[in-house]
Amino acid sequence: MWILLPLLAVVCAVLAIYRKFARTLEMSKQFPGPPALPILGNGLWFLNKQPDEFLPIIQSLIDEYGDVLRFWQGPQFTMYVGKPTMIESILTNKHLTDKSDEYSFLSNWLGDGLLLSKRHKWHARRKAITPAFHFKVLEQFVDVFDRNATELVDVLGRHADSGETFDMFPYVLLYALDVICESAMGTSVNALRNSDSEYVRAVKEAANISIRRMFDIIRRTPLFYLTPSYQRLRKVLKVLHGYTDNVIVARKKKLKDQVKHEDNSTSDDLELGSRKKEAFLDMLLRTKINGKPLTNLEIREEVDTFMFEGHDTTTSAVVFTLFSLAKHPAIQQKVYEEIICIVGKDPRERIELSHLHELSYLEMVIKETLRLFPSVPLIGRRCVEEVTIEGKTIPAGANIIVGIYYMGRDPNYFEKPLEFIPERFEGEKSVEKFNPYKYIPFSAGPRNCIGQKFALNEMKSVISKLLRHYEFILPPGSVNEPLLASELILKPHHGVPLQIRRREHQHN
Repeated sequence: MWILLPLLAVVCAVLAIYRKFARTLEMSKQFPGPPALPILGNGLWFLNKQPDEFLPIIQSLIDEYGDVLRFWQGPQFTMYVGKPTMIESILTNKHLTDKSDEYSFLSNWLGDGLLLSKRHKWHARRKAITPAFHFKVLEQFVDVFDRNATELVDVLGRHADSGETFDMFPYVLLYALDVICESAMGTSVNALRNSDSEYVRAVKEAANISIRRMFDIIRRTPLFYLTPSYQRLRKVLKVLHGYTDNVIVARKKKLKDQVKHEDNSTSDDLELGSRKKEAFLDMLLRTKINGKPLTNLEIREEVDTFMFEGHDTTTSAVVFTLFSLAKHPAIQQKVYEEIICIVGKDPRERIELSHLHELSYLEMVIKETLRLFPSVPLIGRRCVEEVTIEGKTIPAGANIIVGIYYMGRDPNYFEKPLEFIPERFEGEKSVEKFNPYKYIPFSAGPRNCIGQKFALNEMKSVISKLLRHYEFILPPGSVNEPLLASELILKPHHGVPLQIRRREHQHN
């Protein structure tokens, strides 16, 4: 009798799983899509594929089955959606706030930070952290952008006027890493001057391993923990988490000492101290959720999330903008003239927040770049409960992929979609106002990018600084567009080869 009970429990569990899968299988018939193998689904398509092969695979499915389709990643039911009205319903639905399963492969690094946390936990964190991105707070980081951009200008000087072709991507990546490290933690890793440091190498390795898991049918399973990749990931995470933990402990002690000092200070001293620049970490140390301060682990999760999200995405946007300007010299000249008009002819002049607000044409150029080259080409959601959208029922547990990249190049949504026309974003006729969900480079809805104003200010700052010093040129024989790789972040698979020439005033 006692032997039968466990057996009965197993049978019941199997039946429950079968019923759930049978329901998913039935719902999947509502959507067009390619035939799939039992258990493996369409997973073999992605086996041993390079990152530059992923976007064409999805494009071929869209060409054959339309802008709403389904495929199977093993037994995992996955939907692709590139229809703005349906995307609006998905991104604003309370049952679809959880990120898709692919994001879980970042959890070893980012834990339960804002990017990965689910439903109620995410809502509480988002509400608590939002004040850190108020425009008054962001103003203090303009100096960080400008100072590090000056460093980037200096480092790039070795390539100027030589006719030498070089890859812009690694330089901008190191610049962005310096900015986000100083902004998030208040410390400097001097990545531009020390690109081979243990911390810089660890960031690159952790991102590379975590993201590649998404496109490997073996590493998507628990078998990953038996691979050499997992051992490498453990090693680099020890470096990353150790660095962040040490900074948190040191900042906590400094904050405690500062409070003691302020208790013994005059009101004039306090007013002076309140103007001091703070990192996001300092704000997190004062943040409370339900009256309780964040633990060291919770703070580390958010700091690591800022670090991850705040350097690769910005790098992608800046590099593709520079490529677009090099490809269109007349547009580059127009941007340069706007910068000179607003900031002045002296390339050493510091950028102020007021300058960044006035650089309207540069902002249009960045937005047009993000239409063609969105830093995050695809975003994912997980359907927690069965929902019906536009007459189609999406089963519980389904993964939903939203095609930001493909909508930006779809002739149904943009006239002359492959042409670079910044004026699309001018004034009242802007495409953003016409149908906001066809253009969502920073996502949309409750889980949109919390740092988009920070990112846009950083992009405008560094690009305006670079253009005041250098003209960017496509080398002879350059291809029309870099080979694109989707690794969660859109990247040029073989880099972005450019040449630079000093502006005339730089020779004086």
